Amino acid sequence: MSRTGGDSTAVLERAGAETVKRAVELDVASRFQESLVCYQEGIDLLLQVVKATKDEAKKHRYRQKISEYMTRAEDIKKHIEKEKQDGKYHKQIRIEENATGFSYEKVFQEYLSEIVSEVWVEDPYIRSVHQLYNFLRFCEMLVKGPCKVKTIHLLTSYDEGSGKSQQITGLDEIQQSLRNYGVTLNIAFSTSIHDREIRFNNGWMIKIGRGLDYFKRPQGRFSIGSCDFDLRPCHETTVDVFHTKHTKKM
Repeated sequence: MSRTGGDSTAVLERAGAETVKRAVELDVASRFQESLVCYQEGIDLLLQVVKATKDEAKKHRYRQKISEYMTRAEDIKKHIEKEKQDGKYHKQIRIEENATGFSYEKVFQEYLSEIVSEVWVEDPYIRSVHQLYNFLRFCEMLVKGPCKVKTIHLLTSYDEGSGKSQQITGLDEIQQSLRNYGVTLNIAFSTSIHDREIRFNNGWMIKIGRGLDYFKRPQGRFSIGSCDFDLRPCHETTVDVFHTKHTKKM
């Protein structure tokens, strides 16, 4: 094996070992969904090591480890599926003050399977311009897929000040734009809504303490993070993910 090839294999070994170590830590902490992702990534890295190395003893050792990790990953999958079926699944993500890397894609994408065709959004604060932009970004994510969303239901509250006309105009524009992509946006208003939650018709329900409005204002119009929400600092909040057998309708 060339030196370059050996260095590459060593890098894969270190990455694989670190990833499965993290998987075990998350597993022990009962953070099963995150643990499963790490097990899967670690297994993939170690399989690449097995493929690249010519050391038969090392191949054998890694194959045994991979088999153990695969067995544990399958057990976790079954556990998660049972919790989903029993309506007991709960995962919590804590977003720290000024944390980055929490775009809508990062938070929601893993729950947007291809069967998702209907979405319910309950958020009392889709009012001001930046909140309308947040909702628009969320809708853009749904349009891009991989889900095949046909209907979005929005329940929000009216702006209490002079911005009510701007709020209605903005929502109407989003509604018209979505129609061009074959998506129907149903808008309803409530004076008593307080909870913030998003539900998909595949059974996933996500509750965010601050709703969709958890991003901080960018430092300037042309500052990093203005366009890419992965780079935008966040307010402190929590994201709670549940799975229910039936998603209620509004």
